[in-house]
Amino acid sequence: EVQLVASGGGLVQAGGSLRLSCAASGFISDDYVIGWFRQAPGKEREGVSCISGSDSSTYYADSVKGRFTISSDNAKNTVYLQMNSLKPEDTAVYYCATRRGIQAQNPKTYDYWGQGTQVTVSS
Repeated sequence: EVQLVASGGGLVQAGGSLRLSCAASGFISDDYVIGWFRQAPGKEREGVSCISGSDSSTYYADSVKGRFTISSDNAKNTVYLQMNSLKPEDTAVYYCATRRGIQAQNPKTYDYWGQGTQVTVSS
């Protein structure tokens, strides 16, 4: 069974940095995508970034381009989201999720989810 465990959230001042981790287990092939999503109070869950297991290609939402970096450590079965230059509008619960096949930004197309980790950016 696929399992994802997200960690690394916290409280940080605007301009600061955090690194989120998503530890994965139960995968049987490289045909997967791991995505990071976030959901702020009263808002829909939105895609932030994703990475493909087959070729490590990446995607970033426009709102985080140049500030966030997604990477994977295959030896540790962990995907990271390095978040720099954080803004108050980045405040949300962050989730990692996975799906088979191609990259996608619609959270409804992801099959397995980790628990959320809270990121709070103070101004």
